[in-house]
Amino acid sequence: MLLRLIIRDFVIVDRLELEFGAGFGALTGETGAGKSILVDALSLALGERADATVVRNGTERAEISAEFDVAPGSALEAWLQANDYDTDACLLRRVIDAAGRSRGYVNGAAATLGQLREVADFLADIHGQNAHHSLLRSDAQRDLLDTHAGAQALARDVAAAYGAWRAAREARQAAEKDVEATVRERELLEWQVKELVALGFDAAEWQETEQEQRRLGNANALLEGASAALAALEEGEAASLPLLQHAGARLTELTGFDPALGDAAQLFETALIQLEESALALRRYQDRLELDPARLNELDSRIDAVTQMARKHRVAPEELPDLLQGLQARLAELTLRADPAALAEREAMAEAAFRQVAKQLSALRTKTAKALSKAVTAGMQELAMAGGRFEIALESLPEGASSGLESVEFLVSANAGQPLRALAKVASGGELSRIGLALQVIASQANPAGTLIFDEVDVGIGGRVAEIVGRMLRELGKSRQVLCVTHLPQVAAQADWQWSIAKQTRDGATTSSVNVLDSEARVGEIARMLGGEKITETTRRHAAEMLGLS
Repeated sequence: MLLRLIIRDFVIVDRLELEFGAGFGALTGETGAGKSILVDALSLALGERADATVVRNGTERAEISAEFDVAPGSALEAWLQANDYDTDACLLRRVIDAAGRSRGYVNGAAATLGQLREVADFLADIHGQNAHHSLLRSDAQRDLLDTHAGAQALARDVAAAYGAWRAAREARQAAEKDVEATVRERELLEWQVKELVALGFDAAEWQETEQEQRRLGNANALLEGASAALAALEEGEAASLPLLQHAGARLTELTGFDPALGDAAQLFETALIQLEESALALRRYQDRLELDPARLNELDSRIDAVTQMARKHRVAPEELPDLLQGLQARLAELTLRADPAALAEREAMAEAAFRQVAKQLSALRTKTAKALSKAVTAGMQELAMAGGRFEIALESLPEGASSGLESVEFLVSANAGQPLRALAKVASGGELSRIGLALQVIASQANPAGTLIFDEVDVGIGGRVAEIVGRMLRELGKSRQVLCVTHLPQVAAQADWQWSIAKQTRDGATTSSVNVLDSEARVGEIARMLGGEKITETTRRHAAEMLGLS
């Protein structure tokens, strides 16, 4: 349920902070007062695209925050946990700057528009005032049926399976069409893979080879440097180590006469020990390091072979294993292409997988279409279309499509005795509005969202039908939070609570405000909706009657 909506500097709203209640709430007001702006703001918080035009003139950015409650164990709580968001509440925030850039947040953490749209599925379902027009499109009809059936995920699986089948079919057709080119490419790949396998390149071995080659290549210089250092220490005529050893022994003797020499003698002894260890290490290094021209030539040849292979394929030596893996994968693909039976088998398996999941979707659609057709037909009787019928036709597609094994079409007969025909061909504007409203209200009952929003969906109806629509929304509000932007007093009078949206001009700037109506104020607002600018006592009595207050 929507708990709170905060809007700042959005279109003609400077600042609004609204707290929502449960049940059925009506949002009313004069035309152009900004009733739908609240719905538009909430839509942005739920991930709709935005541009700079929504930022109120003269301000730097617009900001919308919407807070929803989180029921323990709900799908919403599971989504928040899966995306590493706090689960105490669900606070969506959207910021749009004057340049049109926007940022989204969930519970204070950054979120992408995709994430906002994902979580919106659990929160609110918005029906716009022109939503019934989209029902004339076959894809919108199919989506509504799948949504009502809870089959969106299954429909996505069907589309993916169809794509895999189509790719397998195209692979077989391409192989049959261009056999010679495939053979040539395969021969080249076989030779390249053979060369790379024979090279036997290994990244760790390559690193060791380079290090050993550098060492052997500089062996003379290394030996000369080690010998020079060793001569300076203990092997030459001017060797320093014997002199230093003699001086150290003398210092140690002198500390017996003056202990103040102790620190210097100890430091001298430590340095002498390190020099002796250095001389020992140099001798070991000389013994271990050998001049090995044969091994050096071997290493040079190996490095040259690897470098030439890498240059040939225009990659770094370290990338040769990845290159080999890619070539082997492509060769495996071409090998499959050269085997028509294997390609045909893969295509048949992909088709079987598609048809299996598509049949599951068909069964769910068939069951739901019958139930939804019956419910909408019943709704039409209430909405002044007595004798009318509604039916969802599923036309088989033998070849299948990404949408499944059938097309979906809404058929309607507006009056008794008339044949069923496509919705787009038989419904007048008023009939389309009523059928669309019945569909939206009935389909919303299966929607997981806790908040249902109807933005002037009652356009084109009035009188007794409007009163019925109000009762339908009130009934829906017993199990959901329902918000309805309406201009019809018959609908507003059925609401559990009502707000009035007004527009005013102050200091040359136009802004919208929202007034929470108590019982007395509701009478006045319903009377205004009934009678226009001049409100009489008769109009007020009629309004009170509609509200059940008389």
